[in-house]
Amino acid sequence: MTSHNHSKSSIKHVAIIMDGNGRWAGKRGRSRVWGHIRGSRNVTNIVEDAVQLGLKSLTLYTFSTENWSRPLTEVNTIFKLLKKFLVGERKRILKNHIRFRIIGDISSLSEKTRKIITDLESETKKSEGLNLTLAFGYGGRSEIVKSVNKFIEKNPCKHISEEELASYLMTPDCGDVDLMIRTGGDRRISNFLLWQMAYAELFFTSTMWPDFTSTEFRNIIESVSQRERRFGFIGSTENLQKSADQAVLNKRKFVEKAGE
Repeated sequence: MTSHNHSKSSIKHVAIIMDGNGRWAGKRGRSRVWGHIRGSRNVTNIVEDAVQLGLKSLTLYTFSTENWSRPLTEVNTIFKLLKKFLVGERKRILKNHIRFRIIGDISSLSEKTRKIITDLESETKKSEGLNLTLAFGYGGRSEIVKSVNKFIEKNPCKHISEEELASYLMTPDCGDVDLMIRTGGDRRISNFLLWQMAYAELFFTSTMWPDFTSTEFRNIIESVSQRERRFGFIGSTENLQKSADQAVLNKRKFVEKAGE
């Protein structure tokens, strides 16, 4: 896998809601479970593309806290597919210097699967390639609440700042999401990375996840990187931090002037 230099693109962190597996299978007269099996094969291709495109981070929504409401046979299959993916992709992850992590509550997974996860996380902790994060048993509101509670435990009676809250999130080094893609036709963010998506570009495609191709993925990134991202500015700016710094500076000047 050769990494292409796309550093000029403002898209560094992509998050994907991989939706439509069950409906894709239903349209073909097959069980929802079959759709998840077909969809899981697609993950490898998209991770490979992310590496080649030189993305900094890729976060994939694999199982939300709300997905527990689904039939248990379906839940069970998703759990098995996660284990199969981790075992099957281990060599490729190591070879490509990918830093692998899972965010969310994995306590309901089998002991064997949890061990595979913790081993892979520690093996790739110092990897400097793509940050690959799977959100499993994950909810955005829950992440924010946990982060605030963790801060309060360590800093009783202290107000929390935006920077501090961001540093207590599950993967603080991945930073804000630049682009969120949702497949399957629904147009909502479903409690995914709520804090990190404050200024993300959103792209909704009606393509079901098993049909989502490398070509479509690359075209979306290409098209979105042409968008003018202003972060509250009048013109295009590099990132939210630059806009925030300028806002602080302008506000200070305004207050000083008003006091004259």
